[in-house]
Amino acid sequence: MIQIYDMCKAYQINQISIQALKNINLHIKQNEFVAIVGPSGSGKSTLMNMMGCLDVPTSGTYILDNEEVSNLNDDELADIRNKKIGFIFQSFNLIQKLTALENVELPLIYLGIGGKERLGKARTALENVGLGDRLDHKPNELSGGQQQRVAVARALINDPPIIFADEPTGNLDTKSGVEIMNLLKELHKKGNTIILITHDNDIARQADRVIRIHDGEIVEDRQVV
Repeated sequence: MIQIYDMCKAYQINQISIQALKNINLHIKQNEFVAIVGPSGSGKSTLMNMMGCLDVPTSGTYILDNEEVSNLNDDELADIRNKKIGFIFQSFNLIQKLTALENVELPLIYLGIGGKERLGKARTALENVGLGDRLDHKPNELSGGQQQRVAVARALINDPPIIFADEPTGNLDTKSGVEIMNLLKELHKKGNTIILITHDNDIARQADRVIRIHDGEIVEDRQVV
């Protein structure tokens, strides 16, 4: 599903080049549940941005689902994201003035799907994450755990094969965090490839494979026993 060869990413800040990623080589198979672990500033979020087609590497090769995506333009990257990738973020990234149903519908609007079909898909997605009775609630009327469930439903609305979860439990209480991790495990069982970004070793151990990154380099890649 994911093949990365000698990927580097550098940022230019005030005439200084900062190497965020250094010669990353990584393969992730379809239906793996992988945790990418590292402290703040280690490069894990930059790596997620590359794999999630939110940015392009400075050098190296990235093949996603048998397609070379390293040098695509912004519109081409957006098309890949819409079709193949779902994102779940720590901060939920919901639009406050929209209802849960409207938030989940958004990706389908970008794909040009008609209103009736869009509504049905969004309703089903929210029901699947246990929020069938919260369709018309806005984010400020939902708990943190419920908001993250809306984000999960939105990530799944296009049936993407890959889900990126960036610190998905970071803003949640323990109970809600357990519920979100259980949701991710269920998605994995159903066939999704799950890539979890976290600084929390306890969260990482719930994946099947842990990739540890430090100073922009992979320092460990192991299966969880």
